[in-house]
Amino acid sequence: MSASFRSNADSTGSSSRHDWGSLTWMANEELTQTAGITLGRTVIRPGKCNPRHCHPNCEEVLYLMKGQLRHSVGDRLIDMRAGDTISIPAGVYHNAVNTGTEDADMIVAFSSGKRDFQLEAG
Repeated sequence: MSASFRSNADSTGSSSRHDWGSLTWMANEELTQTAGITLGRTVIRPGKCNPRHCHPNCEEVLYLMKGQLRHSVGDRLIDMRAGDTISIPAGVYHNAVNTGTEDADMIVAFSSGKRDFQLEAG
């Protein structure tokens, strides 16, 4: 198998914007033919939060590069600052609230090239 390369210009087509921030996918089964990993960048704007959700088919690791978050994982609240890392087991509902005054900018990785996404009911 040969290596896959995506330039920064290629990433603009794999971004989505939301009222809370943005997601940009850099690698996954569709974009780079990587069956065992999804890699992305998530930005959450100050005072905003992403919806509470889970990934039934894969674990998630999140590395906070900039800003601060309060991450809800199951029934636990975890305050995060730049440089912190959190791992979330498959199927556990979670979300993050930006508790700071600047964008929270993070790298996210999943243990599957096709990450499932499921919103929490209610």
